[in-house]
Amino acid sequence: MTETVLVDFDDVLASYDPAMGLEVHVELNTNSKMFCGCPTVFGGEPNTQVCPTCLGLPGAMPVVNRKAVESAIRIGLALNCDIAEWCRFARKNYFYPDMPKNFQTSQYDEPIAFEGYMDVDIPVVGGADGETETFRVEIERAHMEEDTGKSLHVGGATGRIHGADHSLVDYNRAGIPLIEIVTKPIMGAREKAPAIAKAYVAQLRELIVALGVSDARMDQGSIRADVNLSLAPKDAGGLGTRSETKNVNSLRSVERAVRYEMQRHAGILDAGGSILQETRHWHEDTGITTSGREKSDAEDYRYFPEPDLVPVAPSREWVDELRGTLPENPTVKRARLQQEWGFTDLEMRDTVGAGAFGLVEETIAAGATPQAARKWWLSDLARRANESATDIADLGVSPTQVAEVQALVDSKTINDKLARQVFDGLIAGEGTPEEIIAARGLAVVSDDGALGAAVDVAIAANPDVADKIRDGKLAAAGALIGAVMKEMKGQADAARVRELILEKLT
Repeated sequence: MTETVLVDFDDVLASYDPAMGLEVHVELNTNSKMFCGCPTVFGGEPNTQVCPTCLGLPGAMPVVNRKAVESAIRIGLALNCDIAEWCRFARKNYFYPDMPKNFQTSQYDEPIAFEGYMDVDIPVVGGADGETETFRVEIERAHMEEDTGKSLHVGGATGRIHGADHSLVDYNRAGIPLIEIVTKPIMGAREKAPAIAKAYVAQLRELIVALGVSDARMDQGSIRADVNLSLAPKDAGGLGTRSETKNVNSLRSVERAVRYEMQRHAGILDAGGSILQETRHWHEDTGITTSGREKSDAEDYRYFPEPDLVPVAPSREWVDELRGTLPENPTVKRARLQQEWGFTDLEMRDTVGAGAFGLVEETIAAGATPQAARKWWLSDLARRANESATDIADLGVSPTQVAEVQALVDSKTINDKLARQVFDGLIAGEGTPEEIIAARGLAVVSDDGALGAAVDVAIAANPDVADKIRDGKLAAAGALIGAVMKEMKGQADAARVRELILEKLT
C-alpha cells in the first residue's frame, strides 16, 4: 500500500484551487416507505419492516407516497428552488447486496426541485470576534429517491467488508423516502472550503428540522453528507478529478473530511501522480479517508424512466399552498432571536458554531433563561462532546433536561457544581435529574444544624481568618465558605453558609 502523504494546508492553497460539491441525503419522517406501506420506525428487528414491493419481488407494484412528495416540494421551496410542473422517476441500475431490486428508484434528469441556493454564514478569517461573512452555495437539484438496505460486515477489525468473515443484510431501511440535495460545484472558497462545508450542512440540517420533514439525526443516518472534492492548479480554472467521501455523519467530520482530502490530493499531485475518481470511507477515529470503490459516471448506471410509476405533476395551487407553510428563514430567525436573547455577535457565532443554536432555543422554550441555556450547552456539555468526539446534539442530554437541571439550581435544590454531576448521570443514562440527585445523594444541604456544625469546625481550623472577619474584613469569609464547601463535598448552601459565618463572627 502506498503511504499517504499530506501536504500542509497553507501549501495546498499556494499551489491549487479546491472545488467541492456536497450531496446531502435526508431521510423523511413519513410513517410509511416511499413506494409501499411498510413502517419506517428506526431500530426495528432486522427484516421485519419489509414487503414484496420494497424487497423487489416479482409482480409487486410501487405507489408514490404523497407525503414524501409534499416534503420534497417544501424542501425545494425553502432552498429557493424552482419546482417542476412535471417530473418522473427513473431506475438507477447497479448491483449491491443492500439493493434488493438491483436498481434504485430515483430521479435523474427530471428532479422535482432545481436551481436554488442557500446563503451560509462563516467566520471572517482574521476578522474580529463574532464577525461573519455570507457565502452563497448554489443548489443544482433536490430529487426524490428511496434508501437502500444496510449491510453488516461481521468479523475483522474494522467493520468494513475487507477482512470480514461474512456479511448480513437488513432490508428494513430499503425503500425509506429520501431527498438528495446536490450543490453545484463550489468554487472560489479557497481556505474557507472546510468552514463553508460545515456551515452549509449545519444550516441545512437546521432548515430540515424547522420544516418538520425529518429529525435530521446524523448519528442515526437520517441525514448523511457525501463530500466531493477536487483540486486544480491555482488560477488555471476548471475542475480536477474528484473523490467522493461517502456518508459523513457529523458536522465536525464534514469539515475535517474536506481539509483532509485537500491535503491528500495535493500530496498525490505534487508527487506527479493522478487522482483516482472513487468513493472513499471516512474514519472518525483516525480522521482519515480510505479507498472504497471506483466511482461510476451517470452513463454507467443506465438510467431509464421507471415504467411502473406515473409522472409527478404538482399543481401550482398546491405548490403555492405549501409555500405558505414554510417556517421563518433560519438566518432571519437567528438575527431576531439574538436580539431577543441579548447575545453579542460573538456569543451567537459561538452558539451556532458549536451546533447548539437549536438546542439553546429548545432549552429556552422549556423554561431556562437565555444565558443559563447558553452557559450549559457551550461550557460543560460542549466540553464533554469535544472530549468524546461527539456532536453536541448526540451527547445524550435533551434541552428539556437542561432546563430541568437549571430549574433545580434556581430552586437551590442543587448548585452549579452538583449540576455537573447530574449531567454526568444523564449522559450515563441513570434516569431523570431528580432520580440522579436522589441516587447519588446530590441535594444541597440547607439544614442550619448541619451547616452550623461545619461552620464551627471551619472557624476553629482557621482562627486567623476568623479574626479578620471580626475586624470587619468581610471578604475574608470566602475562605471559610470554601472550607465548609470542601468539608461538605460541595453540597452546602453557600449563601446560607455565609450568613451563618457572619452571624457567628460579627
